[in-house]
Amino acid sequence: MAGANPFIKQYLMTAGPTPVPPRVQAALAEPVVYHRAPDFDALFARVLARLPGVFQTGNDVIVLTSSGTGAMESAVANLVRPGQPILACAGGKFGERWLELGEAFGADVLAHEPEWGARIDPADVDRLLAGRPEIEVVFATLSETSTGVVHDVRGLAEVARGHEVLLVVDAISGLGATELRQDEWGVDVVVAGSQKALMCPPGLGFVSASQRALDFAAARPAPRGAYYFDWARAIAEQRKRVPATPFTPAVSLVKALDVALELIEEEGLDRILARHDLLARATRGGVRALGLDVFGDPDERSTVVTAVELPDSIDGGQVPRLLRERGIVANGGQGQLQGRILRIAHCGYFGAFDVVVSLAGLELALQELGADVELGAGVAGAQQVFAEAGIPVA
Repeated sequence: MAGANPFIKQYLMTAGPTPVPPRVQAALAEPVVYHRAPDFDALFARVLARLPGVFQTGNDVIVLTSSGTGAMESAVANLVRPGQPILACAGGKFGERWLELGEAFGADVLAHEPEWGARIDPADVDRLLAGRPEIEVVFATLSETSTGVVHDVRGLAEVARGHEVLLVVDAISGLGATELRQDEWGVDVVVAGSQKALMCPPGLGFVSASQRALDFAAARPAPRGAYYFDWARAIAEQRKRVPATPFTPAVSLVKALDVALELIEEEGLDRILARHDLLARATRGGVRALGLDVFGDPDERSTVVTAVELPDSIDGGQVPRLLRERGIVANGGQGQLQGRILRIAHCGYFGAFDVVVSLAGLELALQELGADVELGAGVAGAQQVFAEAGIPVA
């Protein structure tokens, strides 16, 4: 960062991009390979074999060279035609992207927008679908990064099955950080990205679509809305004897992903989810020890990011700046929450001391802005949670 003091260590505490493990960084430094060479063929086949385990699915997982938003766009492009009615659920900034994508592709969008911070109630979705039986596709979000809330996707999937509609879920920040059992819950399409709990840089998008969803997409009348993002083309290439991509993939990112998936296998998904749960509980414990509230409707599912309500007595928009001056990059609020919250991430390559550092920086920033805080209280609150869990934090 231009002008930054090189002797201030930098901490990336955002919910995406997230920190990258050293082994993954090392893979990125290796020579670029040709994407049609035997070495890459074997690498890509290994990645395709590993990805379904993270999604907890038997589906083929499509690998796209794009951001997670590209994977979201692919879902709309393949499943929606102009004038087609859809239900798009949005409880925050990123959920609103489903509405915007639906409108961009000319859909007849029924928007369900509970207030930011509220969890989407499956009963409301059930009522909306009962009133619009022509709707065949519902779009929702697992982890709403702008508010910290993790939605009840299992409940939404039950409702979708009851109405025989497809459920498409944005799991970009949630996959690998909070529970999502795609096949067991009956989620038709899950989209994700590389830069969150999968511990890679941005640039890869993923789509896990059931055969039911693939058949639905193939049966949609012209005009087709996808070329680069055509699921049928991608699946056909990936199912070849030697799996491939229809277009040039981000070969170095795929190499990095292979290492990240290996790390995920080594830790084990159950232990990864338990680690995220502990980090979230410790963060919430530290926030409350400071006398602050957690924004919105979080519960034990909210293991991706913690949204902290900032005191009304301060200029909350200055908190991210003061943290950056101390080497900590964290997210403030977006849209209507700008200046009202600070988002502390614990998604992906995070450990106990990352939470402690984040809370220590927050305490100092709040004190500088004139808030009545006790230095060390938030850190101690988090330490207590870690100590009770048997993790030594001095």
